[in-house]
Amino acid sequence: MSIRYYGYNKCGTCRKAKKWLDENDIAYEDIAIVDAPPAKEELRTYWQQSGLELKKFFNTSGQSYRELGLKDKLKDMSEDDMLDLLASDGKLIKRPLIVGAGKVTVGFKEDDMAKQWT
Repeated sequence: MSIRYYGYNKCGTCRKAKKWLDENDIAYEDIAIVDAPPAKEELRTYWQQSGLELKKFFNTSGQSYRELGLKDKLKDMSEDDMLDLLASDGKLIKRPLIVGAGKVTVGFKEDDMAKQWT
């Protein structure tokens, strides 16, 4: 199984997720989400595979999210506009984003990780 791990090295949650993957001997491709965010169509696929609301893909505690005032704007945005925004700035994407074999996890919750990746 080919897994892509989109994370940010300075993020504590990302470090916990990476440690979990390593401890469970799960191989992954490590991608710096800020330098190489997923493209719009990749994000669309990940979102559809996840079964989550698109809003769940936003890093609501991030500086970019606050600076753009997205808390109030997202409810009026189209899915296309949200995907454009996510693809334009890796800091807007909730991390880590882990994808592979039709599975997707957003953020790090050990129970979710175990269900999806073991």
